[in-house]
Formats: sequence, C-alpha cells, structure tokens
Amino acid sequence: MITSGRGPGTDMAKYLAQIVLVGLQVVGRAFARALRQEFAASQAAANARGQAGPRSSSAAASSLSGISLQEAQQILNISRLSPEEIQKNYEHLFKVNDKSVGGSFYLQSKVVRAKERLDEELRIQSQGEQEPQHKAET
Repeated sequence: MITSGRGPGTDMAKYLAQIVLVGLQVVGRAFARALRQEFAASQAAANARGQAGPRSSSAAASSLSGISLQEAQQILNISRLSPEEIQKNYEHLFKVNDKSVGGSFYLQSKVVRAKERLDEELRIQSQGEQEPQHKAET
C-alpha cells in the first residue's frame, strides 16, 4: 500500500482550517452588511432630522432615538406625558435595573432611551404650543 506520507490528522487539520476560513468569510460578509445597513439608517435619521417639520417632529424623534413614543410609554409605564411621573418612574426603574444590585444593563439602557424619547416628545409638544402664540402675536 502506498501512502502519501501524511497521517490522517493532517487531512483533518486541512479540512478544519478550510471550515474556519469559510466561517470567517461568512461572518465578515454579515458584519460588512450590518455596517452598511447601520450607516444607511444613520443617514436616513439625519435626513429625517433635517427635513422634520412641526407635524413630523414626533416621527423624526422616533427615528432618531430608535424607540417609538408608545414603546417609551410602555417601558416607563406612563399613560400621559407628565414630566413628574416620567421622572419618578425613570428613577425607580433605573435604580432597580442597576447592575450592582443584580439588574440588567440592557434594561437600564432601554429605560434611559425611553426617558430620552419622552423628554423629546415633551419638548416637541411645548414647541407646538408656542408656535400658535407667535402666529397670533404677528
């Protein structure tokens, strides 16, 4: 019997290396695709911010923060936009989700994003209330 001089382990190592290489190529392509999608989403958000009029400000805020007004209200358990209620629920949920007390950093970050979104909505509403006053004065 004539052998190639290599043991069965070298063929296995060769196949394993090929599998790893193909796997890295797949992961690399997926990562590049994800980066392109994130860049496109970022560009779309920037365009929405630049083109946002008074009626589409809320939609633009949702696009920028990545969280809808309804989702933000659900996260902070808010039924109406009250700054005091938002702050109270935010502080409570932020504390109970602190990692040092066994909480989840992911949930804590969702709480922060929800508060940011609700604060932005309050700002948009206050601007909307000020605009008719300016129009009436002119």
